[in-house]
Amino acid sequence: MTHFPDYALTLPPIDAPDEAVRATLQAAIDDKTKPLGSLGRLEALALQIGMIRGGTTPELTRPAVIVFAGDHGVADAGVSAYPAEVTAQMVLNFLNGGAAINVFTRLHGLALEVVDVGVRAPLPASPGLVNCRVANGTRNFVEQAAMTPAETGAAINAGIVRVLRHAQLGTNVIGFGEMGIANTSAAACVMSRLTGLPLEACTGRGTGLDDAGVTRKREILACALAQHPDVTAPLDVLATFGGFEIAAMVGAFLAAAASRMVILVDGFIASAALLVAARIDPNVLHYCVYSHCSHEQGHRALLAEFGGEPLLALDLRLGEGTGAALAWPLVASAAAFLREMATFSGAGVTNKSA
Repeated sequence: MTHFPDYALTLPPIDAPDEAVRATLQAAIDDKTKPLGSLGRLEALALQIGMIRGGTTPELTRPAVIVFAGDHGVADAGVSAYPAEVTAQMVLNFLNGGAAINVFTRLHGLALEVVDVGVRAPLPASPGLVNCRVANGTRNFVEQAAMTPAETGAAINAGIVRVLRHAQLGTNVIGFGEMGIANTSAAACVMSRLTGLPLEACTGRGTGLDDAGVTRKREILACALAQHPDVTAPLDVLATFGGFEIAAMVGAFLAAAASRMVILVDGFIASAALLVAARIDPNVLHYCVYSHCSHEQGHRALLAEFGGEPLLALDLRLGEGTGAALAWPLVASAAAFLREMATFSGAGVTNKSA
C-alpha cells in the first residue's frame, strides 16, 4: 500500500505481471496455425493480455466503460467553445442513451456506468447515474488551486470504489471516459507541468476553438501555470490543475491495475489522468492498452511518454470513452485467437520447414 497522508489516501499496490509466463505465451502464439508473426500487432496485444491475465487461455469478462463527469472553474475564464452548462446537459444525454458512448457500448456489448463526481448543476436522481459528487465543480485554477487535498482524495477514492464494484460484478477489462467542459485545459496544464513539455505542445482546440480561441486559451493557461510555479509533485499537480473527473480516473486506473484488469485507455484527458497515476506507480502501465491516438494536440506526445502504441488512429477528439469502446473488438479478438486458435501440433498441420 502507498500512503498519502495529506490526501487521506491509501492506494492499492500494483504488482507487475509475472515475467515467467512470457516465454510460454510467446511459444503458444508462435505455434498457432499461421505464418510466424502474420497477425501483426494483434500478436503483441495477445501477449500483453496473456501476461496481464496470467495464462494462455485468457477470458475477458463483463467489459465495461465508466464515464466520470465533473465541471471546471477554469471554464469561466473562456477557454472552451462551449459553456459549462453543457456538462450537465451531456450527462443527461448519457442517461437518456443518446450519446456516442451509448451507441458504441450498446453495439459492442460493454456495460456503461455514468458517475457524477462534481458536475456544477444538480442532476436528477436516475437509476443510470452514480452519485459520487465531491463538490459543485472545481475552482478556477488561474486564481487558486482547483481542488483541496481532501477533495482530490475524495475524487480519487470515488474512482477506486467504482472499479472495485465492477470487479465484484465480474469485470476484468475496463475503460474510462469523461465529461467536463474545459477539461482539455486541465489536462494540458497537468501534462505540461509533469512532463516539462511547453504548453504549446500540450494545448489544442478542445471542443473546437478557432485559431484566436486557441491563442487565448494558451495565454490563460500560461498565466495559470505561472500562478503556481512550485507545484511539481503528481498529486499536487492534480489538485492544482485537475478536475474531479480526472482525479477519479487516476484512482480508477490504479485500482484496475491492482485488480489485474486489462485497461482500455481512451484519449487525451484519460491519458493525462494516466500520467498522474503512472507517476504514483509506474506498474500501472503494464495493464494499459492504448485504444487510439486522439486528434487533440498533445496526445501523441503523451502516448510517447508511456511508450505506448495506439491501436487506432481515427482523428477522434470526443472523449466519453468512445475510443476505448471502439478498440474493444480488437482486444476481444486478440484474446480469442490466443485462447481458441488451433496449434500446428494440435491440428495436424505441417509447420514451416526449419
